[in-house]
Amino acid sequence: MTNLAIAANGLRKSYGDKVVLDGVDLTVPEGTVFSLLGPNGAGKTTAVKILSTLVSADAGDLYVGGHDLAAAPQAVRAAIGVTGQFSAVDGLITGEENMLLMADLHHLSRREGRRVTAELLERFDLVAAAKKPASTYSGGMRRRLDIAMTLVGSPRIIFLDEPTTGLDPRSRHTMWQIIRELVTGGVTVFLTTQYLEEADELADRIAVLNDGRIVAQGTAEELKRLVPGGHVRLRFADPAAYRSAALALEEVTRDDEALSLQIPSDGSQRELRSVLDRLDSAGIEADELTVHTPDLDDVFFALTGGASTLPNQPKEAVR
Repeated sequence: MTNLAIAANGLRKSYGDKVVLDGVDLTVPEGTVFSLLGPNGAGKTTAVKILSTLVSADAGDLYVGGHDLAAAPQAVRAAIGVTGQFSAVDGLITGEENMLLMADLHHLSRREGRRVTAELLERFDLVAAAKKPASTYSGGMRRRLDIAMTLVGSPRIIFLDEPTTGLDPRSRHTMWQIIRELVTGGVTVFLTTQYLEEADELADRIAVLNDGRIVAQGTAEELKRLVPGGHVRLRFADPAAYRSAALALEEVTRDDEALSLQIPSDGSQRELRSVLDRLDSAGIEADELTVHTPDLDDVFFALTGGASTLPNQPKEAVR
């Protein structure tokens, strides 16, 4: 388990006849952002609850923070922090009082609790609102306070279960910056999200969960290459150059009116270099070249819409 913040092998969970997690395998290196994607009901929140010791698994070898989840749940709890879908902030007391309450729960001394509270309120830009009831906070402020409360115990691993749901775009981007800063400081973040752009922006690795199983896992770029539709588009100002290029290149789709050619491509440097080499060999220069690759939306719908929509998947990209 060296250098792994989280490792799960064969994670299973059922509620009655309903299988929620059906043999999930995943690994999360320390100091990275790992994002778990999936449609509603796929089992994302259940996975978070199990790995954060809130719910017991039916089966599986599970390690969090280097500790066996089944044998040492208290050690796991000491290493983690959890921010769920729904805010844990108490709206009847001030932001500062919420922080001090959390410090008490972590058995910090009064002096240490006040020091940590002051530092985190400043770090999350909540000093001006610290003495105000949390019920007066905006959605973005409440989420910042939520994460600040999670950090009181200095966790090495943080589970963020859809942390930006319901936030406006500005607040969402602020939250992204906070997550990046946490990882820069050595914290590991396990993120579930319904925003594919969020996973693309933040995650070092992404796993797609569907019907209780991991259907693909890899970097955002690796996942995008699983889905067909990527291509290189060449545009020409000279009709003669356009016709010559159409003859020099294979498997092209022509647009005679726009003088453009479309060549299937996975967007890799190797394939792009191949296209350019063939043009150079024929003494042809395109006036414009653009590379189009599928985005995570395409990946998500392909992976969760049925295996029949997927191309043959290279094993090393979907482990």
